[in-house]
Amino acid sequence: MMTNFPEDLKLRHELKYPISEQQAYILSRRLEKVFKRDKNSGSHGKYRVSSLYFDDPYDRALREKLNGADKREKFRIRYYGEDTSFIRLEKKIKQRGLCSKLQIGLTKGECIDIVNGKSSFLIAKEDPLLQEFYFKLNSELLRPSCIVCYDREAFVYAPGNVRITLDLGLRSCRDPKRFFDRERPDMPMNMDMMGVLELKYDEFLPEPAVSILRGYCGIISSNSKYALSRSFE
Repeated sequence: MMTNFPEDLKLRHELKYPISEQQAYILSRRLEKVFKRDKNSGSHGKYRVSSLYFDDPYDRALREKLNGADKREKFRIRYYGEDTSFIRLEKKIKQRGLCSKLQIGLTKGECIDIVNGKSSFLIAKEDPLLQEFYFKLNSELLRPSCIVCYDREAFVYAPGNVRITLDLGLRSCRDPKRFFDRERPDMPMNMDMMGVLELKYDEFLPEPAVSILRGYCGIISSNSKYALSRSFE
């Protein structure tokens, strides 16, 4: 059952394009001359993103994505690099081609409990997102589906609230219990392109961004990283 979205929910444009490793390298050099790097960028300008996606027994989140449903949502838990002191539960929302995201912090111990099917602690939380997640874990039987991991370069530009990410080395694992395992045997995703360029902005895309991206944004990719990770099962 789809939850009604808040009326004041801020929706943004989000476009995704396949990109090769060589294209990402050239585009990165161009972006850094005008854009600022994301504050989470490491000394090499990159950081690893690890996400654990949830789906129901019928793979509804996957099917709605592949079918291009106009209004859809999916839940994931995410952390960056090896820092498990900053973990977020995220609800990704898509409506009329626009996107938004709700998020709240979790501890590593709480994540491990959720993966092991122990979610009763969530009902005592006062946060509505955590309570909604508890409800859907128990009423819709949401379960951890797969882990998606990749290396990200992120750039931001204040006018238009633009955010551009270059995600390479996409890989996945179907064992949710290894979400925090540093020795996890991730498998490269079986796809033609090396990575994904994501472009997010509010009401308008400023000319400097248009100029830099010209020639690098071809056919919009219809698949999310979650869908890509499930495509070779």
